[in-house]
Amino acid sequence: MKTLLFILMFVVFTGCQSSDKAESEMSEMDHDATGHQWIALFDGTSMDQWRGYKQEVMPVGWTMTEGAMFASTPGAGMDIITRETFTNFELELEWKVAAGGNSGIMWHVDESAGDAPWMTGPEYQLLDDAAFNDGVIGKNSAASNYDVQAPSEAANKPAGEWNKTRIVVDGNWVEHWLNDVKVVEYEKGSETHTAAVAASKWVDYPTYGTTTTGHIAFQGDHGEVWFKNIRVRRIDKPAAE
Repeated sequence: MKTLLFILMFVVFTGCQSSDKAESEMSEMDHDATGHQWIALFDGTSMDQWRGYKQEVMPVGWTMTEGAMFASTPGAGMDIITRETFTNFELELEWKVAAGGNSGIMWHVDESAGDAPWMTGPEYQLLDDAAFNDGVIGKNSAASNYDVQAPSEAANKPAGEWNKTRIVVDGNWVEHWLNDVKVVEYEKGSETHTAAVAASKWVDYPTYGTTTTGHIAFQGDHGEVWFKNIRVRRIDKPAAE
């Protein structure tokens, strides 16, 4: 009888340990090392965190398929934005484009500034590089700071395959990561960055890059594009800053 009681107590104890360990692991998944919580912008089941640019609802051309958001009918009115706004943040997601596909991720987007997200928001380019300039790396290549700064290397996968993107916006400091490789970094407002913007087509758009908070946006007007596993965490700045 004592042996049976001991076995039962051991099972209960180890079960509690397993439960505590699982909860701890879930907590680590939901928070980063500094305790900031990740916000799921798309978990494969709902697009409620998004709406069309200057629209109250999602454009009908965006659908859900196999756990991804899919721009199935690219064209006018298909750019989308988060319902919430963000200032300093880390964004992670996966994406793929169809052959010849072209899209982008923008941030600090202000709807009052113009007819398109790119009129304010800097852009992380999404592209089928093989279909453009024979894959030669340039300032319009995949993961570039679009039309401003080329990626340091080609880290993208071919059209039709999933890529993993990470974007860090911390004050004026910006990083573009592609498939675990940091391919772009810059300091907004620095001499180098200012000169690069002046040498780009954005010189004709005075509102470009002038905002410091706003929506995150995805382009859906240039070609078929898929997004999944989208999450973001806010980065708090010290009070002195």
